[in-house]
Amino acid sequence: MERVTLLPPTALSDGWIDPQYLPQGKDKYYIRNRQVTEPEGGWRHLRSDEIERLVKNNNTASSWDTVWVTDEFEPRMVKDNKFYGTVRIGRISSGALQFHDLRLPVGITNSSIHSCDIGDNCAIHDVHYLSHYIIGARCMLFNIQEMSTTDHAKFGNGIVKDGEPEEVRVRIEVMNETGARSVTPFDGMIAADAYLCAKYVDNTPLQQRIAYITQHTVDHHRGYYGEIGQGCVIKNSSIIKDVKIGTDCYIKGASKLKNITINSSNEEPSQIGENVILVNGIVGYGCRIFYSCTAVKFILGNNSNLKYGARLINSIMGDNSTISCCEVLNNLIFPGHEQHHNNSFLIASVIMGQSNMAAGATIGSNHNSRSNDGELVAGRGFWPGLCSSVKHSSRFASFTLLAKGDYPAELDITLPFSLVSNNVSADRLEVMPAYWWLYNMYTLARNTWKYRTRDKRITRVQHIEFDTFAPDTMQEVLEARQLLELWVGKAYMNENKNEDNSGQRTGNDKENNRQPSIVNYQVQGRRLLCGNRKAVDDLTILGEGMEHSRRPVYIIKAYDAYHAYGDMLIHYAMSGVLTHFEGRKPQWEELDEILRAPIPHDWVNLGGQPVTAADLACLQQDICNGTLDSWDAIHHRYDELWQRYPTDKLHHALHGLCSVFGTDTMTADLWLQALAHEERIQRRISEQVYLTRKKDHDNPFRASTCRNADEVVAVFGTADDNSFVQSVREEMLSHLHEIERLRASL
Repeated sequence: MERVTLLPPTALSDGWIDPQYLPQGKDKYYIRNRQVTEPEGGWRHLRSDEIERLVKNNNTASSWDTVWVTDEFEPRMVKDNKFYGTVRIGRISSGALQFHDLRLPVGITNSSIHSCDIGDNCAIHDVHYLSHYIIGARCMLFNIQEMSTTDHAKFGNGIVKDGEPEEVRVRIEVMNETGARSVTPFDGMIAADAYLCAKYVDNTPLQQRIAYITQHTVDHHRGYYGEIGQGCVIKNSSIIKDVKIGTDCYIKGASKLKNITINSSNEEPSQIGENVILVNGIVGYGCRIFYSCTAVKFILGNNSNLKYGARLINSIMGDNSTISCCEVLNNLIFPGHEQHHNNSFLIASVIMGQSNMAAGATIGSNHNSRSNDGELVAGRGFWPGLCSSVKHSSRFASFTLLAKGDYPAELDITLPFSLVSNNVSADRLEVMPAYWWLYNMYTLARNTWKYRTRDKRITRVQHIEFDTFAPDTMQEVLEARQLLELWVGKAYMNENKNEDNSGQRTGNDKENNRQPSIVNYQVQGRRLLCGNRKAVDDLTILGEGMEHSRRPVYIIKAYDAYHAYGDMLIHYAMSGVLTHFEGRKPQWEELDEILRAPIPHDWVNLGGQPVTAADLACLQQDICNGTLDSWDAIHHRYDELWQRYPTDKLHHALHGLCSVFGTDTMTADLWLQALAHEERIQRRISEQVYLTRKKDHDNPFRASTCRNADEVVAVFGTADDNSFVQSVREEMLSHLHEIERLRASL
């Protein structure tokens, strides 16, 4: 344990960097001088009359020779201060600064300042200990207990400085609690970068190169000063240590900020509020952190929020996310996550964005009384409902909705857009595939619009896919159709063991005892699903491998789901076709050419950006061989892949369309059929968006809280007046017009 020691008075101005860590020929200020832009006209020594006035104003200095000023310096506005070491002060002129209701005179009063650079026309008052900071112009610092920087400050980056042991490196332990997937943070890290680091831990060459790149992203030399960008306001705060802050940041009432970078700019200012504790982390541009939040070992993406006592620990949260009133531990969260309730809990997971956790949802079983190596993976659109409880290790396809309940065993839900329910009375798990498409089109359609609207980022390190119908989700739909074919076929053949694939009895019991192949099951299932609904509805269809238990998993409304999945694939493809030919004459041979290319079957959600598995493998290889030798270069590769993405997405969508039609190529007649299907789907989407919303308005209990019908309308409006319903109708009409144009070209 370190103890208090007595040092000579010179220690207050000397001893910034241990001489053994200084490059030959450099002094302790060599990095500081690189960080500071010398003002026009330079700095000068104080005149004797200025020193006299400063002394009369009750200022002291370890040496007035080390206090430097510019030509425009008003000593009368500097009172009751203590200066130690080299202090350089910019312009101080008569006037005041105002931010909201706070007005402070320009100048420095009642503060203790150690080796700092202070920009033009700052207002610094009652800062009890200000050490080794570079402060930009027009900053307001008021009533701060301690604001200091150490010579080994890393500002939240996971590097080690000269002479430091590896043990001091900050790492963020995501996905599980063991640290086996920990990542090394750096300023500018996004969810995609973290996923590369944490997911592919078995790729040793990749991990070695990533470690090397990260360590060299930030200079490892000692002696960097903390920075406060111009126009910042910091007031009524306790401890600010080893912190780098961008411009125009507003900090009020913070309890402790230590070893962090707060990115902020005039266009995207960040704000830190009362009683906030932030330790070992990176805060993105345009973030809001308020009301007693705690974050330790974290990255908060751009345009994200922590509010109302939230705890973010050992976690990385992507852009455009908000958590409040809850606890989030050991997670990697992709962009667009919402979690707003005091009694929700998320631990040891990968949540792939556009997600929402309801009140009482507890995701992660906290070790199951065994090891802490449990994990959970959820695709885009994960939505655990009220008071749902899920155990490690579980996996969920995209847009899975968990109904209220305690799920007693691990889950592997492979059917996207599903409603999952724990039927306690029947002691079974029930899964309704394509639930969102069948019964809540309003929410499904609004999903894409909502996340696009909430994307207020100006600094966009990575492009994010917000479309619900994207390659990662639609590949799951393709695979889900095959699973439904398999399970329906098995259900039928198990209930009709003495019938052949055409439904005719064979009477050959020995032959019938042979186990049919998966292909036979799928052929039979496809025949039934493309035929009579009643034949499928009469079957007891069981899902396989979806719950770690002996109880059955019932697939609900398999027939409807199968056809809903087909409509999704058609809509996915034809939306791409409409976009591809928008504003120009259709050239159908272009689509034929796209279809002839090999299909990229496997897609990966890389931090919110879908990429093909082949492109991801190439990215990893180029990191390993040094082609991509920095994180900037890796981010540039993300941009290059995004430029190709529309074509790759359309390519995947067209093959999905072919799968629905059971063909390898598309003829003019098939295109006409597809357009007719899309016209029907567009009308259905618009109608169901309206009806889904109208259902709420028609609920008689909604009116029970109001005096009369006028009050109901005044408070809740009507479905017809809903702005989103109207926008969907307008979009439908536009699409129908475009469909007619394409139909005419055929």
